[in-house]
Formats: sequence, C-alpha cells, structure tokens
Amino acid sequence: MNLKLRPIVASMASSGLLLGAPLVSAQNPCSPCSARSRTRLHLAQNPCAAKKNPCAAKANPCAAKNPCAAKNPCAAKKGPCGAGAGVDRKLVTRPKGSKPYSAPRAELVEAGEKLWSDTKLSSNGMSCMTCHKDNAAFNPTFAKPYPHRVAMAEAQSKLKSITLEQMVQFCMVVPMAAKPLPWDSKELAALTAYTADVQKSYIKTAAKNPCAAKKSPCAAKNPCAAKNPCAVRNPCAAKTK
Repeated sequence: MNLKLRPIVASMASSGLLLGAPLVSAQNPCSPCSARSRTRLHLAQNPCAAKKNPCAAKANPCAAKNPCAAKNPCAAKKGPCGAGAGVDRKLVTRPKGSKPYSAPRAELVEAGEKLWSDTKLSSNGMSCMTCHKDNAAFNPTFAKPYPHRVAMAEAQSKLKSITLEQMVQFCMVVPMAAKPLPWDSKELAALTAYTADVQKSYIKTAAKNPCAAKKSPCAAKNPCAAKNPCAVRNPCAAKTK
C-alpha cells in the first residue's frame, strides 16, 4: 500500500468508516456500527441512567409505604371500634343503687390523664391514647353534651343515648377488649373526669378547624399525595434511549 495512504486508512479504520475494521466496538463503543456498545456506553456514563436517576423508585420519598395508609385500629368499619358482636348493655350501664367513687375533681383528672395512656387497662395492648392521641378518631358527636347518641353503642348495644361514664366503659369492653371497670372504682371516676376535659379540648379544636387536620398526623396533607416530581417527563429519558 502507498505509504502516503497508510495514515488515512488507519484513521478511517479506527473511526469505523471502513467495513471490517477490527475491534470497532472495543475501540469506539459509540460507533454507529455498534448499537449494543452505544447502549452500554450510555448506561455506564449517562448520569441520568436508571441507577443514578433521582426519580428512581428507591430515591422517591413517596415510594415508601405511607404510614397513614396502614390499617387504622380505630377505623369505624373494620377496626375493633366498628360494628361487630353485640355487647350486653348491662355491662355498660350503671347498676341501680351504686355510687361512683368520690374525690376532688383535680385529683381525678390528674389520675385520669395517667390512665389515658395506660395499656395495662386493656387485654390487647391498646389504651385510650391509641385511638385518641391529639383528639384523633372522635366522631363529631363527641362535641355534644352527654348523654347523647353514639353510633358504636347503638350498633352494638342498641343504646339510643349514652352517658360519658358509659362511653368509658364501652371503650373498655370493645376497643380495649377488657372487662368494664368497677362502677365504684377510682379508675372509672378518673377516666370519666379526664375524658370530660378531653371533650372540652376537642370542642375548641373543632370550632377552629372542623376537620381537625392540624391535630391528626394522618389528616394533614400527605407529602406523597402531591404531584410526584418523578411522574413528570424525565428530562433524562431522551438521553437514555
């Protein structure tokens, strides 16, 4: 071959312009003669490739299971607070002739506040706090003066109206799966007194915000419910094709 042509031929071979150029894909993986090599190069070097894509599933903060989507143990229809087996109304009705425990109200409220989060009162690890932390899971009727209608009590015991004391007992029997508290016990009097204070707090909250969105961690705007930034067209998609 003419010595003057050798540099030109060598240049054309290395660029893949000559058919049969040896090791085209190895020397020039972006050669139009090697689609597979071109794809491999893009996947290896493209900062928008799947592994580095900021919109990849693992990097998406909304890809994780929403803690608020988990089954709510206090859900009205499916949880222990919902309609189920009937409850004998005698269990939640004060016996005639019995008297409640008597003590200064401040003392009862203080004791009731401690009992509010006491899981030992139940047989399933629940407490009043489990369902009602920060005024969560109360029906709007909770804002009404007692006695009043409570859907859970009516559904399971056919009670058209219920007192606050009865409501405490009903929660002991149904959600907390325990026996009613003794009618003359300090625990019952204390929980009733403290629940009355909780009711006052709920009424104030409901007056300012009827949906109580700020109080319930699950009622607040879900950061994953907003438009997912990864759902929009990926600016890297064109480069990875």
